[in-house]
Amino acid sequence: MPIPAESSAIHGITDEMVANEPTFKELASKIYALIKDSDLGGFNSNRFDIPLLAEELLRAEVDFDMKKALSVDVQTIFHKMEKRTLEAAYKFYCNKDLTDAHSAAADTNATYEVLKAQLDKYPDLENDVNFLADFSSHRDHADFAGFISYNEEGVEVFSFGKYKGSLVTEILEKDSGYFGWLLNADFPLYTKKVLTRIRLQKLNTKF
Repeated sequence: MPIPAESSAIHGITDEMVANEPTFKELASKIYALIKDSDLGGFNSNRFDIPLLAEELLRAEVDFDMKKALSVDVQTIFHKMEKRTLEAAYKFYCNKDLTDAHSAAADTNATYEVLKAQLDKYPDLENDVNFLADFSSHRDHADFAGFISYNEEGVEVFSFGKYKGSLVTEILEKDSGYFGWLLNADFPLYTKKVLTRIRLQKLNTKF
């Protein structure tokens, strides 16, 4: 599929540049090997980069899971404190103009500089991945898309459809056909992975 000209205008990547490059699926295992034991961070990464990465890795049949990893979303910290874009954040915190915005290298470097500046500016922020992950994460979701949430007791519940608010374990037990429908319907692969994990955990507790 050709890269739209509008997209190339933003990130600078053209069809000619990738014509002879390996596909994501061919590189998926190597990419996962680099990040599998790492916490992840970025700008709007909890809503875009990490869900996209998870979906593509699972599509490439790589068993990606964020269950044991943490994620620090610099945009969430920024929005809680100042509510701006990355360019504005860079100007506000670093007093610099962001050139080559939306190129991977420029955005990554700017995000890192913004995070360091945030830590310097706000005494309440701790230079600790666990703290920053909790502060910048939407912890009420068990999956990236928000189809499965946590209730006040920290137990997974459906957040959509006819079983909204119901415990996932209870519904999967009393309505096994619903689980099959979810797996065959057009839900994100990571959502299906979370559902499968919950179901297997429930089955394992019976034995």
